[in-house]
Amino acid sequence: MSGGPGAGGGAEQVGGIGAGEGNGGGEDAGGGAGAGAPLDALSGGVGGPAALGPLLASVLDALETGATRRGGPLPPGRPADLAALVDRALAVEGPDALARLTELLAHGAADPADPFCAAHLHCPPLAVAAAADLAVSALNPSQDSWDQAPAATALETVLLAELAALVGYDPARATGVVTSGGTESNLMGLMLARDQKLDGIVELDGLLGLPAGVRPRIFTSRAAHFSVQRAAALLGLGERAVVPVDVDRDLRMDPVALERALAEASWAGHTAVAVVATAGTTDTGAVDPLPAVAELAARYDAWLHVDAAYGGGALLSDRLAPLLDGIERADSVSLDWHKLGWQPAAAGVFLVRHAETYVSLARRAVYLNPADDEQAGYPSLLGLSLRTTRRPDAFKLAVTLRTLGRAGLGRLVDACHDLARSAAEAVRAEPELELHAEPVLTALLFRYRPAGPDSPRSDVDPAAPDPAVPDPAVPDPAALDRVNAELRRELLRGGRAVVGRTELPGEGPGRVRLKLTLLNPHTTPAEVAALIGEVVRAGRETWRWVGR
Repeated sequence: MSGGPGAGGGAEQVGGIGAGEGNGGGEDAGGGAGAGAPLDALSGGVGGPAALGPLLASVLDALETGATRRGGPLPPGRPADLAALVDRALAVEGPDALARLTELLAHGAADPADPFCAAHLHCPPLAVAAAADLAVSALNPSQDSWDQAPAATALETVLLAELAALVGYDPARATGVVTSGGTESNLMGLMLARDQKLDGIVELDGLLGLPAGVRPRIFTSRAAHFSVQRAAALLGLGERAVVPVDVDRDLRMDPVALERALAEASWAGHTAVAVVATAGTTDTGAVDPLPAVAELAARYDAWLHVDAAYGGGALLSDRLAPLLDGIERADSVSLDWHKLGWQPAAAGVFLVRHAETYVSLARRAVYLNPADDEQAGYPSLLGLSLRTTRRPDAFKLAVTLRTLGRAGLGRLVDACHDLARSAAEAVRAEPELELHAEPVLTALLFRYRPAGPDSPRSDVDPAAPDPAVPDPAVPDPAALDRVNAELRRELLRGGRAVVGRTELPGEGPGRVRLKLTLLNPHTTPAEVAALIGEVVRAGRETWRWVGR
């Protein structure tokens, strides 16, 4: 079905994309030769702004037209419908291509600025950050050598010192780099852990260089990000080197289970390379008990890495910052400002508490950072990153911090936290929904659970149930899983809402949950309540033909 609050128009409404209609159809669209700039004009230099001006005007018009045509959080229809629109738009060439394809991109977006787009850690970026990012794109500096990005090199160094202080590190001793996100940052943290705890043997000689019987182990919770296993594989340790640690109902790592896992590994002669704590799981925003985890990591001489890609945004809020007490004890930390920082992706940050632990990443390429240049005072960031060519993503974050300050960003964090608590109240008040747990940051899990005359739960007399007979008051767990998975797709097909879907740790049916991740600080509680109402309506529709 289609329609409903926030729904976009049908496919017939976007027939003009790629077909000579709408904003992309005129001769002057796209800012081509007719707009006064050659098609091969450059964006940098003194003449760059003049060439960009009409093109940007065309882009802004196309963004508005595409969003208006979409009319909701995402375009209605199935993936094949949108793929057909893309094929049609790509068939058009020439000066109109910029406007046509921009309109397509906007029409075909899952727009995190829409209150009904609330599935993922996918933030609506601040306009000031997007404008700053445009400046970087126009100038195209690369931070693999000072002579490609003089100001950006100095700016990133200052910014990272400020962020190190925000985490609780001594800026004079810490160091770090801006990354593509949490996956890269987690890889770097575990790479340094491997090299520190295994004396660089694997880095130089691979696993064959390890003494016989040495088995490296990484400990992290069952709710940790999958990038931990991916990093272990990439580092040559293997995914089986990752020891999953049990979590509580709120998906926080259990310190007792961690202590037991570390002790068992020690008794078996294994080497505890790292403990990875999570500060803000992707599903619930859960924060592991960092002080207790830090104590255990220190006791077993393991590197402590804290994945705060999501929860690091709490450091901006006076209210929520105490959730991350103990993060300053980590050997390394991941942050992502394209989550609770409202930056265009990518805006990840990797920090280490002691700069000397970075030694295994140091590299010298004579054409980029010759030793005599550094001795002459020309700094290089090459040895801080896994990447060579690297755009200065620190710039947009520096602009944002100077524009809003920590207090201004903290107010946005608090607004989203308030919104999540309001959403939890709305879920709790709805008889057909079941809240998993109170929100910690800005995310919450719940599921549709039918009630009323259409539900088998209404057909049972609860007096003296026979334990040998399945209770019809409790819907079949597998049916609940099917309904919650399908109702989400029903919302997508109608362009009505973008709601997340995940599964609780464990085995067997009954673990599927829906997820709201609320990252738009301008969304209102009434809009969230309307979104939840759409979920209930979709659940009722779906239960009739899927849940039986």
